[in-house]
Amino acid sequence: MKQDSLLTKDYRTIRYVSGPLIFVSNVHGASFGEIVRITLKDGEERTGQVLDISEEHAVIQVYEGTRGIDTLNTNVRFIGEPARINVSIDMLGRVFSGVGKARDGGPDIVPEAVLDIAGTPINPSARDKPADFIQTGMSAIDGLNTLVRGQKLPIFSGSGLPANKLAAQIARQAKVRGEGERFAVVFVAMGITHKEASFFMQDFERTGALERVVFFMNLADDPTVERLAAPRCGLTVAEYLAFNHHLHVLVILTDMINYCEALREISTAREEVPGRRGYPGYMYTDLASVYERAGRLKGKAGSITQIPILTMPDDDITHPVPDLTGYITEGQIVLSRDLFRRGADPPVDALPCLSRLMNLGIGPGKTREDHRGVADQLYASYAYGRDLRRLVAIVGEEALTDLDKKYLKFADSFERQFITQGDEDRSIEKTLSIAWDLFSLLPEDELKRIKREHIAKYHPAHAENTGA
Repeated sequence: MKQDSLLTKDYRTIRYVSGPLIFVSNVHGASFGEIVRITLKDGEERTGQVLDISEEHAVIQVYEGTRGIDTLNTNVRFIGEPARINVSIDMLGRVFSGVGKARDGGPDIVPEAVLDIAGTPINPSARDKPADFIQTGMSAIDGLNTLVRGQKLPIFSGSGLPANKLAAQIARQAKVRGEGERFAVVFVAMGITHKEASFFMQDFERTGALERVVFFMNLADDPTVERLAAPRCGLTVAEYLAFNHHLHVLVILTDMINYCEALREISTAREEVPGRRGYPGYMYTDLASVYERAGRLKGKAGSITQIPILTMPDDDITHPVPDLTGYITEGQIVLSRDLFRRGADPPVDALPCLSRLMNLGIGPGKTREDHRGVADQLYASYAYGRDLRRLVAIVGEEALTDLDKKYLKFADSFERQFITQGDEDRSIEKTLSIAWDLFSLLPEDELKRIKREHIAKYHPAHAENTGA
């Protein structure tokens, strides 16, 4: 009891309440990130976390919200521990709140460990280079912007575009190729509506994907501060599954704009000086503390790969959230409103997309020896076809040469056959096969970015002549 009294300290000195925050004065010995138990006058208990400490007061974010908290009769207890989450391999197939409480009606997890949600800083020298291919089943990603184990590859969407459908499809289709490799998905949904939550649950249950998914769900009407904890809880579970149970874990974070809005709301409540568009000046650092928890460790079999999804306000890729995300991560997948209107599913705009680590995960023994050349040729041919569309809008199609018309047809076919795939789950071999069928629309001497031996081996005209 005496030891407990040394670890815990009780206060009834709440100075004032602001949004999801309470300000407690005359606090001594508290530390940043420390967990706080808040007891209301009627005996209700809530949980909070210390956000800031000064000589005058401690700022505490309350996970369950501040409604009903008064400044005279509320007891605040500092327990001397950081925010933690119970973790176990049994979390696969379960649904949790943003702070790790069971949300599916099942029993609480029997923990194998209790871990700090902030994670353990990784020594840069202990990091291993991202490598090896993760097959998402999506041609626009696997063929052109290959996802590599240990990579951070965000998806930039716009309001009303089917980013959630794409996220659910990747979650159920993603796999690693290789004997005995074990794979899991940690799906973190932040600030989603009840309709979106119902869509994800029905999709995972219908397809059986839920069996290998740990689902953290923070709804739009859940406390704002819980949104800040959700990705950290998810990543803590991912780290445990990857580095203790040797799984390859794909972490999908949606929607990061909701996370950043919560960050801005908390910053405003703390009366901090705002940065760009009202977001706090430390948003870059905060996002980095989330994104940089992806990767591989030397001597460890598991890996953590991240796909953050964010909705760009007004489709503005220069908005602070996508802008800073692009600096921290290793590429981007961009969804196009124009392609969506024309029926592309998924509406991935290939030209602004990029995977900076693609070369580490493709080639012989990983995908196929012709993969790099095929991707380069697809980009070049599609870009030329897109340029011709703008030209046609000015001078008309009659002004085009026969070769130009073939490139125009290639661009249309590329969007209809390669980009658009609906719910189909494509292997990398199927993706490359579709690419070679598209190349048959162009003269063979136009395929300048592919090695001649690969053309002789994979081009449909040569395959027919050899009887392959």
